[in-house]
Amino acid sequence: MRKRERYIDQALRHRVKQLDGLYLKLTNPAGIPDRLVLFPGGRAGFIEVKRPGETPRPLQHYWINKLQKMGFFVTYEDSIEGGELFIDKILEG
Repeated sequence: MRKRERYIDQALRHRVKQLDGLYLKLTNPAGIPDRLVLFPGGRAGFIEVKRPGETPRPLQHYWINKLQKMGFFVTYEDSIEGGELFIDKILEG
């Protein structure tokens, strides 16, 4: 994971932990979003963390779309602020 991406990832992990959630790294299958975020009360979402200005690769878009069509909350973010909005949306339910 590149430096800027790692910085965003670490900030999001810290925020989720502050909120008593779990920030889990996913590795299989290829292209699946980087992280699964879980909060008490059954709130969950998938996030693909990118460097600022970077967008998902075609296989990542495939998985984002597939998971969204199945009803999961899934996004990609390239900033801490975007990641925090993602967390807020999960918590809103």
